[in-house]
Amino acid sequence: MSKQKQDYSFWTKYKRYAGTEIMLYLIMIIGIILGIIIFS
Repeated sequence: MSKQKQDYSFWTKYKRYAGTEIMLYLIMIIGIILGIIIFS
């Protein structure tokens, strides 16, 4: 129970960063795929 509460507080603190992080990773992945398609 206490461990679950600890994870929840961690995600609450991390939530404001998570959105931009996910967007940056998606842009990187799309860029790499496009680069492979263009240069292959």
